[in-house]
Amino acid sequence: MFDYLIVGAGFAGSVLAERLASVADKKVLIIDQRDHIAGNAYDYYNKDGILIHKYGPHIFHTNAKRVFDYLGQFTQWRPYEHRVLASVDGQLVPIPINLTTINTLYNLNLDCSQLEAFFESKAEKKDKILTSEDVVVSKVGKELYEKFFKYYTRKQWDLDPSELDASVTARVPTRTNKDDRYFTDTFQAMPLHGYTKMFQKMLSHPNIKIMLNTDYREIIDVIPYKFLIYTGPIDSFFNYCYGRLPYRSLEFKFETLDTEVFQATGTVNYPNEHAYTRITEFKYLTGQKHPKTSIVYEYPKAEGDPYYPIPRPENAEIYKKYQQLANAMTNTYFTGRLATYKYYNMDQVVAQSLALFDKISQQQSEKHVNGEKVFQTT
Repeated sequence: MFDYLIVGAGFAGSVLAERLASVADKKVLIIDQRDHIAGNAYDYYNKDGILIHKYGPHIFHTNAKRVFDYLGQFTQWRPYEHRVLASVDGQLVPIPINLTTINTLYNLNLDCSQLEAFFESKAEKKDKILTSEDVVVSKVGKELYEKFFKYYTRKQWDLDPSELDASVTARVPTRTNKDDRYFTDTFQAMPLHGYTKMFQKMLSHPNIKIMLNTDYREIIDVIPYKFLIYTGPIDSFFNYCYGRLPYRSLEFKFETLDTEVFQATGTVNYPNEHAYTRITEFKYLTGQKHPKTSIVYEYPKAEGDPYYPIPRPENAEIYKKYQQLANAMTNTYFTGRLATYKYYNMDQVVAQSLALFDKISQQQSEKHVNGEKVFQTT
């Protein structure tokens, strides 16, 4: 008898497995249909000995000290601040848009105070910010919106920004200084030996058993357990009874090149002229020294592994129906990007699972009845 059966060995499931095993002394079985742990953060050494991220670049950043300190139990950190250039008008310029971006594109020599006025002159004020297009156009105007966001967003989501929730482009701010870091979070670092090593340590507790290459439906009626934690797609769990929740997927094209450095920074975005959205060079992220380098091209697509929940009002309505079914279940918990249909960063998933562990700890108290441990929801 396992106390917890956890479906999915990515961040959402692994954090809960570790907390339940090490803090609450519960017996946990964590299963995954893939042949590895670590979910989409899985990394490995390719045949040339270069550490790459199988499911595209994963760059850790957070403002949550609790999350950073928690993961720091399982890895040393390598400080790393990610920088991104965008290929626009035949030039590579910083994104998010900053002072350097504008001065380079327009051949100007503005200072920070003048840049504010420049953006004001371009901005088209909106009464209500409802869509991703509204977010950008209201800050920097149509021209910059089209150069940097419109076509990139179309490629990424197969939707015009006017059809997407404001939260999508709000993730990429506009700056009035020369700060060219992609993120401004307090804690920016990468696991020193990679994500997979971090997950291996996280799941090394003797109370945790792992089953890979396993669909939970194959074993759920065979292996006894008391509580279920599900981190997969919520619509799949309920057999798509309200229809499928749409996701965007990605196709990755990896190349190893016989050169030490391929591009000027970790990631270069291609908003306009190519079918791919960006190219990432892994050695920037990992800090690895190697005579060769490995890069990945990202091609957004509709079918494939579900990566990005599509933030549109009609999708939120479908999710609410599934959420009501989930809330009505006893002894079952849903967490993670897929199970809650939210476009979360890694640190947000960790925070969500830590919060769920806190909730479970409060809800469940052990009683001894007839010499047996039982769990009672309080």
